[in-house]
Amino acid sequence: MKAKKLKKGDYIGLISPSNCIDEEDRKDIEESIKLLEDKGYNIIFAKNAYKNTTGYGATAKEKAEDIHEMYLNEKVKAIFSIKGGFNSNSVFEYLNLNLIKANNKILCGYSDATSYINYIQAKTGNSCFIGPNLKSLNSWETSYSFDEMINHFENGSMNLLCEDDEVMCIHDGEAKGKLIGGNLSLTTSLVDELDFNGKILFLEELAYESPSAMVSNYLYKLKQKKVFNQVSGIWLGNYDGDYSIEKILIDTIEDLNLNIPIIKTNNFGHTERKMTIPIGVEAEIKNNYIKIVEKYLED
Repeated sequence: MKAKKLKKGDYIGLISPSNCIDEEDRKDIEESIKLLEDKGYNIIFAKNAYKNTTGYGATAKEKAEDIHEMYLNEKVKAIFSIKGGFNSNSVFEYLNLNLIKANNKILCGYSDATSYINYIQAKTGNSCFIGPNLKSLNSWETSYSFDEMINHFENGSMNLLCEDDEVMCIHDGEAKGKLIGGNLSLTTSLVDELDFNGKILFLEELAYESPSAMVSNYLYKLKQKKVFNQVSGIWLGNYDGDYSIEKILIDTIEDLNLNIPIIKTNNFGHTERKMTIPIGVEAEIKNNYIKIVEKYLED
């Protein structure tokens, strides 16, 4: 059973599975909440969302408790990560996956959220999305991220590109497969948890934290784990390093002689234009274009 589309009056639950919320975050959080409230949504914080028990965030058990709280709350129809960070994977061993699976609802975030969102989707089949964190809804110069999030969660949009999103073809071809991925470093850390066979793998990275040699490190790890031999297509997103992510990828896989499509856009990742991408959902790369081809939310 798929999660339901959002409608006016629904509650959105907020959790902090990564870094703790700092004073400097509060203005963006308040303004992002106002955007959602102006759209007719109600907001509820998980009880541990503002905790800093360890000095670097809530404990892993507190974070998992918040995830369970939001899934059990019948009012809550969507759960958003408030911000990114470094250790959302710490919740894995404390998650009640049966509880989560039985209470499917929209789960959304990006960056460090790549870890727990891909993990939950892989283990439960739930409706999970790589899209804006709450804080990022109001922290950019355009409304692209917010508009696309609303378009997907209210209307079930099948688009992964807007009219003015440019696509670079790295290697021509056609592919169908379920979407998987997000942040490169976090996807690499999940290589033994996820099934990449036949999937369309989408990847982005933050140059500030991962210079080109580190991106090479991550991509070689995926290569050595035979991930690129398994996937049906690759979709690259934003990376503003000294060398482009497409160059580093080609340097990594050129000796594999893969016959799969590889495309590049700048509309997901650590960038102003942040597409909302459902994972575990069938998509298609064809004619230098990518789109969703499977319904992913119920009316």
